[in-house]
Amino acid sequence: MARQNSLSGLEKAAVLMITVGPEASALIMKQLPQEDIERITYQIANTSTVDPETKQQVIDEFLELSDAQEYLLQGGIKYAREILERTLGPPRAAEIIKKLLASSKIRPFNMVRKADPVQLLNFIYNEHPQTIALILAYLEPEQASAVLGGLPPNMQAEVAKRIALMERTSPETVRQLESILEQRLSAVVEEDFAAAGGVKTLVDILNRVDRSTERTILETLEQDDPELADEIRKRMFIFEDILTLDDNSIRRVLREIDLKDLALALKAASEEVASRIYRNLSKRAGEMLREDIEYMGPARLRDVEEAQQRIVQTIRRLDESGEIIIARGGEDTLVV
Repeated sequence: MARQNSLSGLEKAAVLMITVGPEASALIMKQLPQEDIERITYQIANTSTVDPETKQQVIDEFLELSDAQEYLLQGGIKYAREILERTLGPPRAAEIIKKLLASSKIRPFNMVRKADPVQLLNFIYNEHPQTIALILAYLEPEQASAVLGGLPPNMQAEVAKRIALMERTSPETVRQLESILEQRLSAVVEEDFAAAGGVKTLVDILNRVDRSTERTILETLEQDDPELADEIRKRMFIFEDILTLDDNSIRRVLREIDLKDLALALKAASEEVASRIYRNLSKRAGEMLREDIEYMGPARLRDVEEAQQRIVQTIRRLDESGEIIIARGGEDTLVV
């Protein structure tokens, strides 16, 4: 196999898994997304031999990154850089810090993400909406949703819109905010522009706020920017999220949708989603659905996605009318 310094990240991951053995690899794999597990597994299967030198180099790099991450958690980037420079020298320290930044292991507002949402809300309550939007864009969705839900209704939509339309923020702006929010945070040293915000970030947040906050934000956005509001609505509940519905809700949805749409939608659905659907159909209806799918033949992905979206729209409509409940954070977790 090629030397470590010429290996891709995926190849290094495969070498690491091979080196630490099956038991440790299994524990590591459990912490990874399914997509990464599949890619690493494929790479392992296609790795025939690994020479001892490559193994050692990969292990050394892994330990260096692990130590650097620990230093970062203890005292921030500046502290991590100082320790690494003492032990490995400035060039290697700079290289490791750069790798951590590139892999998103270091993100702005790291210390702030550990703060209680109520305390954070009190701290930023009177800040400009753009400032609040930038901060929320860097927080975890659960934390950001709690803060967003605590803002005045007239500010919620304004902040939400700024998150959705946010693309890149200058490092200097991020540095200034970090200094204000947490003196112990070190300055962001990445010289590139930091990406944060966007529609996906806002959707992740809105999927966790209570229904009242979501409705206020979307209704206001509908008046101010209908196209943006429509894009957000489409992405807030995807077809695979049917798994989050209880069986009674699924049966209610099935009574409302066109079975031709359902057959088309299931062409690209996971086995788990299909199983939940069939479980809530009668035996005869299930047999008819399987026949429809079998005789349908190949379908364009675009047609399948449109059918799934029509079903999602039905689910959203039933949720809005209170006929079903989409599980989410906040008030909607309480069913009485």
